Amino acid sequence: MRLFRHTDDLPADARGAVMALGNFDGVHRGHQAVIGEAQRIARSFSVPAGVVTFEPHPRRVFRPDEPPFRLSPFRVKARKLESLGLDLLVVCHFDGGFQHKTADAFVREDLMGGLAIRHAVCGSDFLFGHRRGGDVALLTRLGDELGFGVTAVGPVADPEGGVYSSTRVRDALLAGRARDAAHILGTPWEIEGRVEHGDKLGRTIGFPTANIELGEYLRPAFGVYAVRAGVDAGAATVWHDGVANLGRRPTVGGLTERLEVHLFDFAGDLYGRHLRVQFVEHLRGERKFDGLDALKAQIARDGEAARVALSVPFALPTTTL
Repeated sequence: MRLFRHTDDLPADARGAVMALGNFDGVHRGHQAVIGEAQRIARSFSVPAGVVTFEPHPRRVFRPDEPPFRLSPFRVKARKLESLGLDLLVVCHFDGGFQHKTADAFVREDLMGGLAIRHAVCGSDFLFGHRRGGDVALLTRLGDELGFGVTAVGPVADPEGGVYSSTRVRDALLAGRARDAAHILGTPWEIEGRVEHGDKLGRTIGFPTANIELGEYLRPAFGVYAVRAGVDAGAATVWHDGVANLGRRPTVGGLTERLEVHLFDFAGDLYGRHLRVQFVEHLRGERKFDGLDALKAQIARDGEAARVALSVPFALPTTTL
């Protein structure tokens, strides 16, 4: 997958593609349906398929004081999009100038002038341009005028009729329902980050941990999780079972939100490596213990609970359009 951080002066073989349009935070199963339709249409035209997305997330620009909310920061989103077999990823820098660009100008200047798209695919609720002035109807009218096609993909739902959406993923994670979030995403939700040096307390009580700052990720329910983790190597990532604590570590007077991951039966130096951590099941909430001995005993029990949780296979539900 080729990455372009602009729409100007693109090479000829990156123009004329079928492009899916959207933020795609989480790249959940609804997003995958939109992208899959773009790929299907691209194959019928024998042209590349790609995604046009926006970074930073517009919500961060419009509401900068909100708590972190991202399901997949750009590095993670790009990796997930690449795993779907896309040819192109075009990133529009959503800064002060871009946020004032009208919907009409975005279509004429970026989609046609820069990308010369053959076809655009989006969700039926896609809104774009200054003050969200553009919608599918406008995109279709401009497509008719400028010579590109438009396909709007309707909501994609699970067997119970719940529509796959980033909001549903966030709600599930905030409630500690990691498996529900995974069903919407298609894979367990994960946090990726560079392993930092911590206070090395876990090592002294027999449970060494890899410590990751949370950055712009959504803060899910604090507490202990059964996890799978691996050093990022794309499709070649080797996953290890483990248990993790996400929170402020009240037993040791911690103040900073942090993810601490203990991998079962693993020996190796992870400092400075990019670790991917998949949240499989929320085991319990975070709480303060009466000293390190009590904490150590609880961590041992958490490890056993995590091994049981990780023995339950992950299965996707059927989707309906």
